[in-house]
Amino acid sequence: MESTTCLVAGGGPAGMILGLLLARAGVEVTVLEKHGDFLRDFRGDTVHPSTLVLLDELGLREDFAKLPYRRVNSVQVPIGGRMERFATFDHMPGKYKFIAMVPQWDLLDLLARAGDAEPGFRLRMHTEATDLLREQGRVVGAKYRTKDGATGEIRADLTVACDGRDSTLRAAAALGSRRWPTPFDVWWFRIPRNGTDPAGAVAVLTENRVAIMIDRGDYWQIATLIAKGSDPALRTGGPVGVIMRSMAEAVPWLADRVDAVPSWDEVKLLDVQLDRLDRWYTEGLLCIGDAAHAMSPVGGVGINLAVQDAVAAARILAPKLLSHAVTTRDLARVQRRRTVPTVVTQTLQRIAHARAIGPAVSGAMNISNAQRTPLALRVFRRIPVLRSLPPFLVGRGVLPEHAPDFARRP
Repeated sequence: MESTTCLVAGGGPAGMILGLLLARAGVEVTVLEKHGDFLRDFRGDTVHPSTLVLLDELGLREDFAKLPYRRVNSVQVPIGGRMERFATFDHMPGKYKFIAMVPQWDLLDLLARAGDAEPGFRLRMHTEATDLLREQGRVVGAKYRTKDGATGEIRADLTVACDGRDSTLRAAAALGSRRWPTPFDVWWFRIPRNGTDPAGAVAVLTENRVAIMIDRGDYWQIATLIAKGSDPALRTGGPVGVIMRSMAEAVPWLADRVDAVPSWDEVKLLDVQLDRLDRWYTEGLLCIGDAAHAMSPVGGVGINLAVQDAVAAARILAPKLLSHAVTTRDLARVQRRRTVPTVVTQTLQRIAHARAIGPAVSGAMNISNAQRTPLALRVFRRIPVLRSLPPFLVGRGVLPEHAPDFARRP
């Protein structure tokens, strides 16, 4: 039977950051990733200012600077034929006054290369964690299955579930959770971007459409909101072109791209969930990131919170893992450290769901693209510092984590 000190299930941002940090502490760590590469569309591609600072602390600034990323430092809203600036990162503390939009596979490849430089780091692709190993009520590792169907087991002092909102290991542990209703799902798709288009992010608000357009350089990555569970009926109820035609009503410069989405196959569905484990751990197992708290896409903060979870877990648990003495009290410390930012963020998302997004997708809110600027935008225009408040909460987050000394590199 194979063995390691820490077994990490899931090679997303949380799993790769945790594996890298623990390996730099001298811990033997194995990361399991069920796919053969990281190439998947419409995964979270946002790298927030707090994560950019973390990459600096890890000595990865120059490597990250070589990746193809796009800076988003403002959000604009088309109102009455003109663009109104709704939010800006201009007043963000520190040198990173933007969110970096980078293909997640490039970021994960960067972290994998950094991990490969550490003797205790091992990344196993095409290997999916399928169940927990238990002895006398304690989790002692996990079972796995490879692409070719081979199965095996890996023993570990600690197993960490970083395998997302549909976590197999979280389900196997039968940990209790709370789930809140979400009024919407998201359609993801992309369209070409012209050089004359505005830069940054653009929010589209009409009586027929609520969407956010994210500047990715030569294309727009678009998230449009639909009522929860309405995807099957909408796909069979009309041609895909209705999406872009409704957006062009509010954004005239999109009129030349109303046929940019050729078929429904190009439109990917995100089933929005919002939940949180009551307890993120059991003896020998810890859940972090979406495996512990599935986030709404509001604010695009899911990756940032998952990365912060990983940093806190590495700082708290590395000394215990080196002495092979991790206890449930240590795992509870990780949850206590990360509970406040998780609860605050999810509470703000629930408020946004109830007060804005729910009424918008149900048609109860009278959103208009008329000449009159909505009250909220008029207030933000008169008090510029307010335009920095949402970006501050999104970009920095609550209780940001910094790299522990053992993981820092010049």
